[in-house]
Amino acid sequence: MIFFLATVAGAVLGWIRAKRRGGNRLDRLQYAASHAIAFAILGLFATILYHRIA
Repeated sequence: MIFFLATVAGAVLGWIRAKRRGGNRLDRLQYAASHAIAFAILGLFATILYHRIA
C-alpha cells in the first residue's frame, strides 16, 4: 500500500513542480514520471522495512 501511495504522490508532486517552473505538457509528464519512479523506490524500501519489522 505504501508503494502505490508513494508512486501517486511522486507523480503529483512532479507535475506540480514542472507546472510551477513553467513547463509544457511534455515537461510535466517527464517530471511526473521521474518523481514517480524515485518515490516508488523509496516506497518499496519503506514497505520492505515495514514488513520486516512487523
